[in-house]
Amino acid sequence: MKNIILGVTGSIAAYKAADIANTLTKEGNSVHVIMTKSGQEFITPLTFQSLTKNKVHTDMFADYIPSEIEHISLAQKADLALIAPASANFIAKAAAGIADDMLTTVILALRNKPIVVCPAMNTVMYENPITQRNIQTLKDFGFYFVEPREAMLACKTIGKGALAENEVILDFVRKLL
Repeated sequence: MKNIILGVTGSIAAYKAADIANTLTKEGNSVHVIMTKSGQEFITPLTFQSLTKNKVHTDMFADYIPSEIEHISLAQKADLALIAPASANFIAKAAAGIADDMLTTVILALRNKPIVVCPAMNTVMYENPITQRNIQTLKDFGFYFVEPREAMLACKTIGKGALAENEVILDFVRKLL
């Protein structure tokens, strides 16, 4: 059994993360979901808790246990972190080393563990030179990326930025594990 952190950020594709969590759990992994505040606007923590049978982490200071530094213990136990979907905001914060929520703090605390980022955003945002620079920065630090696909996006335009198909993401994760 592998311990997998699944980060869910603010993207309409957040609903697809529920299927990823479900599949990884059914395959015998322990999936620990960390949701950003924006991610919670698209899908509820209860969905992931029901699928994974694990606590969903949403707030660095909720249910504080004095004997445990939660973001450190999550990072130490993890075999891999998967951010799906990864918003432009998450990518920018991670590239800058900003740790201002549970997800970015855990990512910053991970050492020598694979981190897989699956972008999902509007084409203009994805192709923006700032986003591309941030992606390259993370790649330079050893982060893995599963490229978004071209499709009709939520804004009704066709372009690159849709979350990769779940099976593509899952196959990538399985190979790394």
